Amino acid sequence: MDGRYLVLSDVHRREWVPAAARELMKEHSLDAVVLLGDIAHFGPPQFAEEFIKDLGAKCYAVPGNCDPLGTEAYIKSAGVSLHGVKMNIDGRTWGGLGGSNPSIFRTPFEMTEEEMARLLEPIMEEGMVLVLHNPAYGTFDSTFSGKHVGSTAVAEAVAKFKPCVVLSGHIHEDRGVVRKEGIWYMNPGAAKDRCAGMMELDDEVRLTLLDL
Repeated sequence: MDGRYLVLSDVHRREWVPAAARELMKEHSLDAVVLLGDIAHFGPPQFAEEFIKDLGAKCYAVPGNCDPLGTEAYIKSAGVSLHGVKMNIDGRTWGGLGGSNPSIFRTPFEMTEEEMARLLEPIMEEGMVLVLHNPAYGTFDSTFSGKHVGSTAVAEAVAKFKPCVVLSGHIHEDRGVVRKEGIWYMNPGAAKDRCAGMMELDDEVRLTLLDL
């Protein structure tokens, strides 16, 4: 159940990110990358495939709300998509959900809270690693105005099943690591702003914010 991962989110088609990510992985002896979406930034979706290949490491990813429909196919061609599925990774259950709940921006990949709840239910498991683009309501989901915009469906699923780790991005301005009610949460910040995170899993969970 051991693993050391670089956590990236909100790349928004910055072509310099993979080189910086490779250096960070070398510096911290990391095994793989967890990518939390908003890779291609409205297109073309093929950028996701090129980006993941350029990382030069195993990559587990979900698409973000700004990734065009069809991006997941390109994620799968170069890495492992966790959107709407769960699987065993390094001896631990992982599952994921991409996209976001509805926003005022009407971005390409948005779902109702009901749809998010329907997709989350079969993949949730106690003690798992949950990989999201959209945060849970109330945790790393505050915009500059102070408004909470996270998903109530995610918050309810987390409260019910109690994963050990919840990773999310989406809200660039609400970066951080926190432990609440025995659950670790991290928003690594936007990779486009030179933000990243590190997740270490063994007998314990360690989440660390890094500069990209």
